[in-house]
Amino acid sequence: MPIRISEAQWSGGLNTGKGILHFGSGTYEGSYSAGSRFDDDSGSNPEELIGAAHAACFSMALAMLRNPSRCTSGFANGGYKISLVELHTKARVPGMSEEDFTKHTQTAKAECPVSQALAGTDVTLKAQLES
Repeated sequence: MPIRISEAQWSGGLNTGKGILHFGSGTYEGSYSAGSRFDDDSGSNPEELIGAAHAACFSMALAMLRNPSRCTSGFANGGYKISLVELHTKARVPGMSEEDFTKHTQTAKAECPVSQALAGTDVTLKAQLES
């Protein structure tokens, strides 16, 4: 597997500074700030990127098309922590039973490399098999 390199630059203090994210592949470049991380200001944030990475990894592990992920963070034990990642998936898989679907989604969640990297974080899964 190739090594992927991304960069983040930050200028200024925590509350008034700003940063730029660069994916090594050149597919994304965007801003981030305390306002985009802790408020609703425009720009990205690390939690959004982790959520997107987790949704993408889970989707590939499950071989589905689209699975959103919510990444929640906050203060815990005297510091800032990612406290919860919620994976949501809806799938239409002709001929698959609800039991088999549940088994496959649980396996994908457990074996997804991003889930494994987030082993210290609570990760929930809401999976719905559509007919």
